Amino acid sequence: MDDQTKNLILAFALSLAVIMGWFALFPPPEPQPGDTISQSELVPPPPGESAPASTDATMAEPLQETARIAIDTPRLTGSIALTGGRFDDMQLRDYTETVEPDSDLVHLLNPNGGSRHPFYALFGWTPRGALDYANVPGPATPWEQVGGGTLTVDTPVTLRWDNGAGLIFTRVIHIDDNYMFTVDQSVENTTDAAVSLDPYSILAQHGVPADFQSYFISHEGLVQMTDGALLEGDYSGMVDYPVSERERIPTQTTTATENAWIGFTSKYFMATLVGIPGQPATVVSQYVPGGDIYQASLRQPTVTVEPGQTASASSMLFTGAKVFDILESYEENQNVQRLTDAIDWGWFFFLTRPIFRVLNFYHSVIGNMGWAILALTLTLKAILLPLAWKSYVSMARMKELQPEMQKLKERAGDDRQKLQQEMMALYRDKKVNPAAGCLPILLQIPIFFSLYKVIFNTIELRHADWFWVFNDLSAPDPTSIFNVFGLLPWAAPETGSLMATVFLGLLPLLFGISMWFQMRLNPAPADPMQQTIFNWMPWIFMFVMGGFASGLLMYWIGNNIITFIQQYLIMSAHGSRPDLFGNIRSSFKKPKAANADKAPKTGKAK
Repeated sequence: MDDQTKNLILAFALSLAVIMGWFALFPPPEPQPGDTISQSELVPPPPGESAPASTDATMAEPLQETARIAIDTPRLTGSIALTGGRFDDMQLRDYTETVEPDSDLVHLLNPNGGSRHPFYALFGWTPRGALDYANVPGPATPWEQVGGGTLTVDTPVTLRWDNGAGLIFTRVIHIDDNYMFTVDQSVENTTDAAVSLDPYSILAQHGVPADFQSYFISHEGLVQMTDGALLEGDYSGMVDYPVSERERIPTQTTTATENAWIGFTSKYFMATLVGIPGQPATVVSQYVPGGDIYQASLRQPTVTVEPGQTASASSMLFTGAKVFDILESYEENQNVQRLTDAIDWGWFFFLTRPIFRVLNFYHSVIGNMGWAILALTLTLKAILLPLAWKSYVSMARMKELQPEMQKLKERAGDDRQKLQQEMMALYRDKKVNPAAGCLPILLQIPIFFSLYKVIFNTIELRHADWFWVFNDLSAPDPTSIFNVFGLLPWAAPETGSLMATVFLGLLPLLFGISMWFQMRLNPAPADPMQQTIFNWMPWIFMFVMGGFASGLLMYWIGNNIITFIQQYLIMSAHGSRPDLFGNIRSSFKKPKAANADKAPKTGKAK
């Protein structure tokens, strides 16, 4: 590599170190929830012009005591409140809050008035024409369960409400063996006049979630898809929506002709309203300032019910973990478009998704995510081997030219232009490309960021076990040199603290050592300052990477070791066996000035 190329790599590496170090040491503060939460809750007005302005809002009091329908499936447990028919108590059987044995299950949906942030789903009808909100079910409607029983995969439940004015509303709720509810709503008209209503479903999030994390690497907040177009929105962005004249609050509306879903996502979990594929729907995201409520709605076309007739409408609700295989099954089997894109794949999605698929395949075969990461590392190195071979051969030939290049430096002295011209002529004569060694490094950059995305964002890595104390590959290394990796009786510094950054764990140390050995094989930079910086770079990155996910460090350590072995063997095979230990002994010596050998000797003449 020539000096300009090395300067480019050096600038990128130092910039990367600064950015990663800043986010590792000073993560963005978590937003604080509002001090008070109003109990008012917006119900969507009808899309027609006849919507009475005075009926936009209704009251949804906290649920202190209410009859409930139990939910019992292989993946979900919880209940549905008969008051309002709210989906407001949902826990995920497969996931706990922490890796501790007594940890609580993850609570995805929570009731209004509880100790957790209220987050719930509602289904209902918006009145049109002569109907008013008193004649349709709302957040406080006392539904009755028909026949009793628990909601399971094999036993749907039925809710019924008679408005006393000739309309009978029925709701049949189904659940599959994963995370998708199907809600069939119907209205029977026993009056002598036709009525028109709009079916809707709502997700209401009171305040910003307590566990919300604002990281550039992961999206959390609003996510929606309409006819193949994906939109991600931040909570702060919803506050800044234009104020709708009709609904008088910050609102964003998008209409889809045949495929739509909308909801709120965290890094690993999601609650999403899903329209029936092939049917039109309108998705609406809103912020209700008075209650600090972030709201996502799915509105369906108007239904007109003739006298003596019954009309129905269906929609779905996903409440669960963003497991790729499960999301993909809904895409393939139910035609829910782009549901797997609720996972934040990032700009390098064309790399991130294939890398995840390979990693997921290895995990299914091996059964251990740690060894699957190492298998992925071997696979990536094998794919890049042809390019690496050319790169390492070029490095070997560059090292062979070191004596001649040193002579050129001595002849050129301080004339850098002349030195560059003669070096380029030497490269041409010897048919050596000084930039060839940079290609594998440049290819590693998008691969590194893609794997970082995979490890940080996919739930398959959350709490993934490897061995020993490494029981969460998405979390930083839990070991520490502070207590000699658990040999001494005191606890290691808390992850994320300054002490944890200083007293590194085992994986960051192995990363620094492996990177240092691997860099010993590269030709030494001509510039003394560059040489010093490159010598110290592994140790700088060791501290920068100390707070990153264990799985990412595993990949990088494996990559460094494999790269070292490949490069050492290839360079040796081409007659340029690296003087590895000689490099180690001299790596931190002060570089000798170019004209030092020409300095006049002092002393008495003989």
